[in-house]
Amino acid sequence: MMQYPPAEVGMAVADVDTPALLVDLDAFERNLKTMADAVAASGVKLRAHSKTHKCPVVARRQMALGAVGACCQKVSEAEAMVYGGVTDVLVSNEIVGRAKLRRLCALASQARIAVCADDSGNVDDLNAAAGEAGITLSVLVEIDVGANRCGVQPGDEALALAQKIDRAPNLRFGGLQSYHGRAQHIRDFDERRAAIESAVVMTRDTVGLLARKGLSCDIVGGAGTGTYQFEAASGVYNELQAGSYAFMDADYRLNLKQGGGFIDEFENALFVYATVMSKPGETHAVVDAGLKAYSVDSGLPVLRDFPELNVAGASDEHGKIMLTPAFNDSNKSLHVGDKVFLIPGHVDPTVNLYDWYVCYRGDRVEAVWPITARGALQ
Repeated sequence: MMQYPPAEVGMAVADVDTPALLVDLDAFERNLKTMADAVAASGVKLRAHSKTHKCPVVARRQMALGAVGACCQKVSEAEAMVYGGVTDVLVSNEIVGRAKLRRLCALASQARIAVCADDSGNVDDLNAAAGEAGITLSVLVEIDVGANRCGVQPGDEALALAQKIDRAPNLRFGGLQSYHGRAQHIRDFDERRAAIESAVVMTRDTVGLLARKGLSCDIVGGAGTGTYQFEAASGVYNELQAGSYAFMDADYRLNLKQGGGFIDEFENALFVYATVMSKPGETHAVVDAGLKAYSVDSGLPVLRDFPELNVAGASDEHGKIMLTPAFNDSNKSLHVGDKVFLIPGHVDPTVNLYDWYVCYRGDRVEAVWPITARGALQ
């Protein structure tokens, strides 16, 4: 059940109920423009990933700055995007199961939809579902370029699957999905670049092989916030699928601490707003945001305004902030009722815990946006 919004337009940020998911609109808009400008200069296209934000309002803002559409991972996410006004969606993932395939093909009668495949039997199922719906569905072959997750092997395996798609009467071969997810958070800049250089070689060779067999790739897609400049400069990729850049998170900031390169272009724009609910002594304070308020798969959150302090642990409803004597002696000491901005370790699963973005500019709430695809797992 969608929860009641924790804020109203026009109220002071200080009055927002907690825990809440806050978006700094100034930082968010700068992030969108920075990426849009970078992509425009590169000559490739941006198809920003909506698994980060799960919100058609954000996707439409990205498209207003030049993005050609959105990516998503689930049929239910694609439905949320299309019903929210996004007319071009790539499901950058494999979709398996009769019910999901029927929904996917029904959606393709309302918007431009493409999907990925890495299995011959799944191609048969996609073709059958598309025929039943009376549509022609665009299907990309996903290749494994180092993530060791989904994808056929580059080269001959990719060719064989692409040819099968091309022969299917209700499908069209749409190109290659070539995303190296594990490379996004390689801390060392040179190691990260080397990982993508390897992916580029495999992708380029596969594109060339397909071309020699008469198959052209409308889309060669991949890249994320941690590597997008490498793919943009490759001369191979023509669509970039970065998503986290819009908000950023604490884990991406760790790339910078080890010489991680260009991620400093983007600012933290998304925060979990929390209230100090207890301060039983001088050693720690407890906030009302714990495991149900932020994801910890990439580490605990960090405090935006007090970088010298650490969130040392979290339980279901509590986050424990460790205090120091020096901090307690300063005029910054935390008290019960104070509110803090937490930068989540991983933005995507944190967003999925909330129904609403509370969007602020300065010290006032300017908008409240629904996170339409929250919980979209199917």
